[in-house]
Amino acid sequence: MFSLSLNNLSVISSGIGVISKKLIDLGVLALRQRNSRGTFKPHISIRFRDNAGDLRTFSIDTTRTPGKHPQPDAYLITHAHSDHHGKSAMLSPRAVCTDKTAAALEIRHDKKYVGSTCRLGNEIEIEGTVVKTYPTEHTAGAAAFFWENDVGTRILVTGDVKDASKLPPCDVLITEANYGDPEDPSCHFADDLDSMKCALFESGPVAFGAYEFGKAQRAVELMRGFGYNGAIRMEARVRALTRSMLEDAGELAGLESEGDDEVFVVAPWELDRLPWNVKKYVLSCRADYSYPIIKISDHLDACGLEAMVRKLNPEVTVVYHPGGHRPSKFSKHLNSIGIDSISIDQIGNVLSNEFI
Repeated sequence: MFSLSLNNLSVISSGIGVISKKLIDLGVLALRQRNSRGTFKPHISIRFRDNAGDLRTFSIDTTRTPGKHPQPDAYLITHAHSDHHGKSAMLSPRAVCTDKTAAALEIRHDKKYVGSTCRLGNEIEIEGTVVKTYPTEHTAGAAAFFWENDVGTRILVTGDVKDASKLPPCDVLITEANYGDPEDPSCHFADDLDSMKCALFESGPVAFGAYEFGKAQRAVELMRGFGYNGAIRMEARVRALTRSMLEDAGELAGLESEGDDEVFVVAPWELDRLPWNVKKYVLSCRADYSYPIIKISDHLDACGLEAMVRKLNPEVTVVYHPGGHRPSKFSKHLNSIGIDSISIDQIGNVLSNEFI
């Protein structure tokens, strides 16, 4: 082994990735597990000792481990987007998520959720460890998970975050970097609510392109907040999700319904199927659509992510999502401003318990 330094963060290269000495001092090991093909499973696992001194492993937003192999103590599912792999984890009795996330998974994948649930904001006990959930406002039911290990280290796993205002301070933060590259102009944005409101109330029918889970429900919430009380036309599964997720969704109708109200919410790739006279927009911060973009995001931008980390004030920040270069970019940025961080690309698989 040999040691090196990332600003104030001492890490060790072991031939299987990078292990943070500071994390070990805090009684926490971040690791990546391999699947049967020998490649890394999605995202990350956290190993720690509970108050009884027993070694525990919580796998975060990852696929199930085959039954013939040792299982984690929990599969934590932060929310029901496909890149957080609830479709796989929901079939394990060790899965843990909020009741709304479980409902969304069942509607989206037509499978029964077999794990444990709790209401957002409540606590759930996992093998003797009390885990509290906090809202991230990324999707309906999206939860951050918070617990303490045997030495009192406060561990917070956020998943994706839209609003960090209700998240608690922590010692170890495991978070996302979907828009975490501070040098990329597309990672700096603010929601353009005025443009959406103007588009909604301009004359003639209007359609908003939005992903079926998360963005579609946010679109409905925003329109109701703008004062629109008419019907909103949606595809059947999106209606089911929206009714299940929102208590005050108002009137939702099918795409072929008759009526005077012609406001649609459909997937961006379904906009072409709507009549020619419907004004069409996409609710997104991406720039690769053929229709006009109205910037509405379910994520914090780069400045928002940095502000979140500063607010939570962890000793170490582990950046685990998404794929590609942004976790590394965000982690390097944090280190450059004196905030200790490592990213998922620096983490290896650890097959023994020797580090804790």
